[in-house]
Amino acid sequence: MPTALVLGGYGLIGSACCRVLSGAGFRVVGLGRSRLAAMATAPDREWIFEDISTLDETAWKRLLNGVDVLVNAAGALQDGPMDDLDAIHATMLARLCAVAPPELRLIQISAAGVSPEASTEFFRSKARGDAHVASAPCGWVILRPSLVLASEAYGGTALLRGAAAMPGLLPVVLPDSLVQTVHIEDLAGAVLAAARGEIASGTIADITEKEARPLPELIRKIRRWQGIAQPRLRLRVPDAILTLTGFGADIVGRLGWRSPLRSTALDVLRDGVHGDPGPWIAAGGTLPRGLEATLAALPATRQERLYARLYFALPLAIALLSIFWLASGLVALAQPAAAASVLADGVLPAWAVGAMVIGGGLADIALGVAVLWRPWCRRAALGMVAVSGAYLAGGTLFALELWIDPLGPLVKVLPSMALALIVWLGVEDL
Repeated sequence: MPTALVLGGYGLIGSACCRVLSGAGFRVVGLGRSRLAAMATAPDREWIFEDISTLDETAWKRLLNGVDVLVNAAGALQDGPMDDLDAIHATMLARLCAVAPPELRLIQISAAGVSPEASTEFFRSKARGDAHVASAPCGWVILRPSLVLASEAYGGTALLRGAAAMPGLLPVVLPDSLVQTVHIEDLAGAVLAAARGEIASGTIADITEKEARPLPELIRKIRRWQGIAQPRLRLRVPDAILTLTGFGADIVGRLGWRSPLRSTALDVLRDGVHGDPGPWIAAGGTLPRGLEATLAALPATRQERLYARLYFALPLAIALLSIFWLASGLVALAQPAAAASVLADGVLPAWAVGAMVIGGGLADIALGVAVLWRPWCRRAALGMVAVSGAYLAGGTLFALELWIDPLGPLVKVLPSMALALIVWLGVEDL
């Protein structure tokens, strides 16, 4: 039984490759750095947990021992706290290819549009990685997919689905951008054909449908596929707004969030996502299905519509929670006497009341900051529920009249707790 090692085996493309290769009789081993993501994707699969950006040639020589096929489905969109594009896309492949045995079959999943002169470092670093693969001493194939569509919403495709499902309006963005798509199973099938040796070594080919369409048309077709009525209102989004959004998403990216609205993703969409399927057909590959056939093969369910409608609600909820808790803490620290007067009924000594106000204000600020930091978000949301529960308990014990206050200071804590629980449920563990 031949062995296939899949880098990025729990990602959207990597997991599809693992499924197809396993079904074709390969012994499949996935490689990634997140045990949690691997167990959530395929707990029964063989896994190796390594950070590929840090592996040296000695480590690669050890990992490649006994491997017949290596599929590189690992990648990142933009530099950030957890991602180094050059290390992941280029340096890693330089080290791997330097020790690749001649009998290895290396399949590089790149991206349509890569070029050393591309407008984004994502494409430029991918091009450097492709160049390392093309100089490898083993058999190799480079596949460059266009926009990958799958039943699972992921990254840029999740963004498009969320935009398509916006209630009451349809955003019109980047009308001059042309986009081609490819079904995830067609891409995985191309990987299988390359792994079996059905595609000649040295092949570099785009994996894409034949037809390209403007981005707004793609969004309209996705909305129709979702089963959501086309709205009368269509909102043209100025490019300046997109640029500002990308700038904000880049800042959020420094907090560990991999937003598909970051500047690199927007630049890629501005340039268009398209390729030429001709070389793939000439190499003996099968033309990937078109968009209509892809959507027909991915039936939209109620879960799809619910996810798409709530796509932009989750970041809004996180932002609102942060603002609410930061404001609450800052107000308490700025006006401690006013805050203390609520509890100053003689039940507690003045020093205890003061400590509660100051401590509560600091806790509020800490939680308001922590919920913005991606690794801490879920724990911060649970912390908000716990602290809110403590506030309710304290208010009930020492200021019961607050429950019937016309402004509802305690009653309003309940929806805040519900919002924090929604964030805790909606954000996945890293």
